[in-house]
Amino acid sequence: MMGSMIKVTRKDQNEANENIIRRFNRKVLQSGVMATAKESMRFSKPISKRERRAKAILREKRKAEKAERMKLGLK
Repeated sequence: MMGSMIKVTRKDQNEANENIIRRFNRKVLQSGVMATAKESMRFSKPISKRERRAKAILREKRKAEKAERMKLGLK
């Protein structure tokens, strides 16, 4: 997991610690290190094409039902 090191140095002696932390956090987010770490924390088996289609159909059905309820003024 230590593939790329993120290094942040102080710009000058008067730079506040909060600014250094903010720059570090921004670099971490931009590098995508946290996203890959979270992704590798859990493993899920790849789903089959049939299952993927079934889930997509269910999603569309639920979306249509929700839109219909919104039209009727229900929840």
